[in-house]
Amino acid sequence: MAGRLPRSFYARSAVRVGPDLLGGVLVRTLADGTRLAARIVETEAYLPDDPASHAFRGMTRRNEVMFGPPGRLYVYFTYGNHWMMNAVTGRAGQGTAVLLRAAEPLEGLEVMAANRGREAPRDLCSGPGKLAKAFGVTGAQNGLDLVRGSDMHILAGPPIPRSRLSRTTRVGVTLGAERPWRFIVTGDPFVSRGRPSGS
Repeated sequence: MAGRLPRSFYARSAVRVGPDLLGGVLVRTLADGTRLAARIVETEAYLPDDPASHAFRGMTRRNEVMFGPPGRLYVYFTYGNHWMMNAVTGRAGQGTAVLLRAAEPLEGLEVMAANRGREAPRDLCSGPGKLAKAFGVTGAQNGLDLVRGSDMHILAGPPIPRSRLSRTTRVGVTLGAERPWRFIVTGDPFVSRGRPSGS
């Protein structure tokens, strides 16, 4: 497996980074040395002119991390009980990111199961809120640098064959619902069960 994804990987359009993140491995090393790892199988892109994006109306205290620099972790709270993880993309000041929607657990499954209160591997990271909870991510991790100097990063994985990549509309959005910016590994059992908008 290759090393950490570099800053230049993230410093591109979210609609390019989103599919390229598939197959990458999200890693967190806990204070006691325990390593959590999961292979990314589903992402969604959000661009500055996108009405579904937090950045659509400009920078606020809540979304300022989303405005860069690229390669940071943007974490936000939604639906009253879920944290969500995003990789900031594009250039500094732009306000663009990729939501990490689902992943296949690889290492640290006992910790993930304790965090989730579930044991089945299929249910640990198969949704954006599940993924953040499995990794113990909260607002405290908002702004972490995925490239260097933090306990979280993403490793480059082997390329996913184009025949196994699919794109759909995003899940749970009403504005910008027609944009096909959800990227998945076709047929992967760890993809979330969320229904694409408009389906």
